[in-house]
Amino acid sequence: MSKPEVAAGQEPAALYEVRGDVAIITLNRPKAMNSVNAALSLAIGEGLERADADPDVRVIVLTGTGRAFCAGMDLKAYAAGEDVDAPGHADWGWAGIVRHQVAKPIIAAVNGFAMGGGAEIVLAADLVVAARSAVLAFPEVKRGLIAAGGGVLRLPRQIAPKLAFELIATGDSVTAERALTLGLVNRVVDDESLMDEALALANRIAENAPLAVQASKQLIRDGQTFASEHDPAMWDRQDEVTTSVFASNDAREGAVAFAERRPPQWSGS
Repeated sequence: MSKPEVAAGQEPAALYEVRGDVAIITLNRPKAMNSVNAALSLAIGEGLERADADPDVRVIVLTGTGRAFCAGMDLKAYAAGEDVDAPGHADWGWAGIVRHQVAKPIIAAVNGFAMGGGAEIVLAADLVVAARSAVLAFPEVKRGLIAAGGGVLRLPRQIAPKLAFELIATGDSVTAERALTLGLVNRVVDDESLMDEALALANRIAENAPLAVQASKQLIRDGQTFASEHDPAMWDRQDEVTTSVFASNDAREGAVAFAERRPPQWSGS
């Protein structure tokens, strides 16, 4: 399938900018509540690829324009028989993100509604800062569908399985405060402070050694594939990932900077 084109005078489906060490990907279909079509899937996926390949970017923030983070699938496009996946990138999964292997931490800054596939984007993020007005839901069963963009798989791993099934089977929505108590989000902030708080969190992470942060993310995700922390294979995997980190220039720089009582200067090598 050919790449969706942006018509003359039409805004791109997602915006991309870099502020210091942080890349910001902004879903940019506000008139459609940032619902996902092929163009948005491709724009998100390409933004993640761009940020992951940029040595100057250490953290990625994902947010939306308008009153919604993401209202899920563009049902009008789906009903018309359009493919809403990123063309040529089935490996990225729903919205260009849910199966996308990204080494750098992703923070979802959730403004307003995160419904269906929008909530699945939230689940795919590593950290979540939610505006007080944010609402999350997995209403797919109300439309004869299944939360197959990671909802039915990730939600029971991130909150208690019985609570996860209740949300999946009823399609009921949860407020940001309720999502916080469930452990779905890291913090809830006033709407006007959302991006400031998300960027502050991103910058705190970016102050640390990038190789160590990325290896830690990898091991947290890999660890979920093992049944027990007593599995020798899990420790073998940790050794495999951490060997290069402990041998890195940054590991030496961290020790030297500590001894010299100065901030470390990370090289990412």
